[in-house]
Amino acid sequence: MPSTTLRRELLIAFAIVFAGALVVAVTGTVLLIPTFVTPGRAFLFLTLLVVADLAIFFLFGRWLLRTRVLSPLDRMVDEAEAIAGGDYARRIPAVGYEEMDRLSVSLNRMAERLINHQLELAENVQSLERTNRELTDARDELIRAEKMASLGQMAAGVAHEIGNPLAAVMGNVDLLRRQVQGQYLELAEAALEQVQRIDRIVKGLMDYARGREVRLRPLGVDEVIVTSLRLMESHPRFDGVAVETELDAELPMVKADPYQLEQVLNNLLLNAADAMVDGDERVVRITTSQFTFEAPDMVPARRRDDPPGIDYSHRRRFSQPQRIPRLQPFEDGSRVVAIRVEDTGTGIPAEHINRIFEPFMTTKEPGKGTGLGLAIAARVIDGMDGTIRADNSERGAVFTILLPAFEEPAEAAT
Repeated sequence: MPSTTLRRELLIAFAIVFAGALVVAVTGTVLLIPTFVTPGRAFLFLTLLVVADLAIFFLFGRWLLRTRVLSPLDRMVDEAEAIAGGDYARRIPAVGYEEMDRLSVSLNRMAERLINHQLELAENVQSLERTNRELTDARDELIRAEKMASLGQMAAGVAHEIGNPLAAVMGNVDLLRRQVQGQYLELAEAALEQVQRIDRIVKGLMDYARGREVRLRPLGVDEVIVTSLRLMESHPRFDGVAVETELDAELPMVKADPYQLEQVLNNLLLNAADAMVDGDERVVRITTSQFTFEAPDMVPARRRDDPPGIDYSHRRRFSQPQRIPRLQPFEDGSRVVAIRVEDTGTGIPAEHINRIFEPFMTTKEPGKGTGLGLAIAARVIDGMDGTIRADNSERGAVFTILLPAFEEPAEAAT
């Protein structure tokens, strides 16, 4: 329907009403005024006629403005508010009047330009987000490398200065233990035990500082679990421990170092055995599963009127503390393989859960642990682009290893 000019329609409508009112007034005055006997009645009649004309003119004008101007404007305002509220698919429809149609076309064009600018802004922010993530990862890796270099230098110095004297002390104490009896034998054995503990601490510190070269290759975690459990069968600390397994038969492969992954599993299994008190039910349960990782919702640093879909959390990322294990090392939508080790022990004290992977942090009794095993395990899993988590369940402590599923390159698959 071709649009008409609102100004012209209103002028014509008001002109018709005014002309009609004028005709009625003139006709009434010419025909009825001579019939009145007194001037007062004639004046009263003219007053009522003018009031009636004005009332009709007012009511008609109000209806005309409401139907032709106000209602279309209200609809346009509603559509504009819907667009401003995020319903970008909405558009302001034409109403059939030239002036308002021009206004609706201008508003629609402005909304489309704003939406396009917001989409471009969202793409730019996402690109900035990826760049900042890479910069953050590079910064974290540099900080880790610097810390490990410092710790490595310190550990090398400690090993050099303590290693040789410690070896001599261990040899002398062991020789003395073989030549004494009675009370002196007990003292010699206790001294040897403490010296051996010092040796384990030094070696653990060296392992944590230097780290081993991670040699990644595609492998199935089931075979690593089976190998680790076979090794635990002959370990004295694992005597009396029952093992329950629930392995996913359709588990995808992961890209990991089989030797180091086996060492991490061995550490977790031995820790589970130590955590379970003799006499109670000593059961270790190992389960594997897979899932699609979904990035958790973050509270972005944004204003209330910022466009949806734009995350400003990169503004805060550089202020977040760097830590191992990383909380979220996976991309949104990636496949993840989970290895869960659960025991029936006493669990992890709540005040230690967040610090359980820190070096020299241990819940064992003095002399039974160096506090470096879980820290080394966290570093090893981080080197495989995964993470490890600690928690408590109804049965005891739970450690979960998360590794990214191996995806064969598209070219190789073709």
